[in-house]
Amino acid sequence: MPLIKDLISIPERVHQGDFVLQLSKGVTESEQTLRDYVVTPQLVDAFSNAMGFIQQAVVTGGSKAAYLHGSFGSGKSHFMAVLNLLLAGNTQARATPELADVVARHSWTEGRKFLLVPYHMIGARDMESAILGQYADFVRTKHPDAPVPGFYLAEGLFKDASDLRAQIGDEPFFARMNQGSTGNINGGSGWGEFDSGWDAVSFEAAMLEPPNGEERSRLVGDLITHWFSAYRTLAGSGESFVSLDDGLSIMSRHANALGYDAVILFLDELVLWLASHAADVNFVSREGTKLVKLVEATNADRPTPLVSFVARQRDLRDLVGENLAGGVQSQFSDVLKHWEARFHRITLEDRNLPAIAERRVLRPINEAARQTLQGAFDEVLRMRQDVLDTLLTTTADRTMFRKVYPFTPALVQTLIAVSAALQRERTALKLMLQLLVDRRADLELGQLIPVGDLYDAIAEGDEPFSEGMRLHFENAKRLYNQRLLPMLERQHGVTWESVKLGQADATATKNIRNDARLLKTLLLGALVPEVESLKGLKAQRLAALNHGTFRSPIPGREAQDVLRKCRDWAGEIGEIKITEDQNPIISIQVTGVDIEPMLRAAEVNDNAGNRRKRIREALFKELLISDTGGLFTTYEFNWRGTKREVDLLYENVREMTDERLRGRSGAWTVVLDFPFDDANFWPAD
Repeated sequence: MPLIKDLISIPERVHQGDFVLQLSKGVTESEQTLRDYVVTPQLVDAFSNAMGFIQQAVVTGGSKAAYLHGSFGSGKSHFMAVLNLLLAGNTQARATPELADVVARHSWTEGRKFLLVPYHMIGARDMESAILGQYADFVRTKHPDAPVPGFYLAEGLFKDASDLRAQIGDEPFFARMNQGSTGNINGGSGWGEFDSGWDAVSFEAAMLEPPNGEERSRLVGDLITHWFSAYRTLAGSGESFVSLDDGLSIMSRHANALGYDAVILFLDELVLWLASHAADVNFVSREGTKLVKLVEATNADRPTPLVSFVARQRDLRDLVGENLAGGVQSQFSDVLKHWEARFHRITLEDRNLPAIAERRVLRPINEAARQTLQGAFDEVLRMRQDVLDTLLTTTADRTMFRKVYPFTPALVQTLIAVSAALQRERTALKLMLQLLVDRRADLELGQLIPVGDLYDAIAEGDEPFSEGMRLHFENAKRLYNQRLLPMLERQHGVTWESVKLGQADATATKNIRNDARLLKTLLLGALVPEVESLKGLKAQRLAALNHGTFRSPIPGREAQDVLRKCRDWAGEIGEIKITEDQNPIISIQVTGVDIEPMLRAAEVNDNAGNRRKRIREALFKELLISDTGGLFTTYEFNWRGTKREVDLLYENVREMTDERLRGRSGAWTVVLDFPFDDANFWPAD
């Protein structure tokens, strides 16, 4: 049977930047950006939505902001890059066949001039330095002759210095500025008192330098030292900015002076940047609430409208909530609700992924390969209906299944949820490619990639998003590496290291891999329990999700054999839980505490005698009867005015002799039978 790699181009390894587009790079390398972009009908609607949103801002002259919402790998950065190219009038972008209708319907953009500013928020110090500072850097590159926007507090310092210089004259002004200069007339470099000193020429030149320029920074320091000590807060590793509210007003006036009809801010990864500081509640509260300034301003002087697109993969309340106490969490949530209601929302849906994956990850090498894959997929569809229903989930159909083959809709659904819990480097597309690379040497035509294989793709690599999820992942990996895997190695008589090195017996290798897939699927169910495919995992579904990897000696009995395996494992690993139903649910409990040593330490006390004693104590306590622990327990009561006694016996009726059952002469006897028996006896016995 041919391998999938002979029909689909699969690289030998996955690289760090695969399927991750930096917005600024996507705009400058437009040809590659557009070549890789897949425009689905839903994305056409999203582009039309975005263009109409911008048009409304331009017509009304008001600033607006929108969330570009989508899971990791849904293409938010790519969407922003293509929207940027459309607004910039890029002929290749506007000639994209799928976007022809959008271009035609929004011809109002022709003749308009947009200042399109791409942002990369990761690593920013605060919102002002990110939004205002990157705007200034971008404009300096695009319009090198334009004046520096007045975002920097140093601009006010320079104005005060110039006014003072005009009042007192150059000689006293520069004399004080040059006090303590390293230069001197009799030594040094030979330049005398002019060495490192200030004069009219150097002063004017330094003020014209871009922010953080070497001479500009030195000028700020000397002015503060010699003349304006009140400005000392400006000194430090970087220049300080005006407030975001005032800065956005300055930005609008600056763009208006340059002749632009609107400023479009593509704020990629802004929410991801805030989420990276989730543990610092004060930071998130302070910086996050500044977002409302993109829409509502105290300083309303914005002659040119500002339109902001904020990429968002999850609600900020979900990312930060776990780090807040109840009352603070409620207050923070109310604040976010207030300003989030002022944001428009454009959603990039997960249903775009199959079409994108088909073009970017699963494209056949030629037409013959495409037909071969189609024939193999037709054979796959002949599986049992219950298995097919499990793999399709309730949201997919056979057409979608064909687009993602050799993946399954159930696996795609799971990896979307998994990628949402990880950092942006682990997008859904990248996970799909990683799975193909991992199976490059053995994935045959007609086979499906099991859901359990996804665990290996996420076990190494980026850290999860939140601290809570990071601990959850660490506990899951610890459980697998320290408990589950050693158990499998003992059962199959082979080490995982020898399996990876190809030194193990082929049959043993196959068996341990397939059993590991079942356990890894259970672990995924513990990590992302909200996924439909992983909810309430039963043996039948567990086998179906890993279809083709576990075969029963008796066809059709895979579920029974899987359940038997899981029961055996549960007898050894306490974290594996199986309900008592006729068709039980199987799960793994991932905790940070290893309970096995505790259970082993308690084994000395876990015997039949102690169990009977504890149940007796609990039972007599509920009956409100004093238990002396003797062979007989006498219970006294009044009956029709007469004092009576009853002997209470707590014994196993099956083991009692007839004489014992008769009790004492003249006394009533009540026998409390054991609610359990030895393992070899059943009620019928």
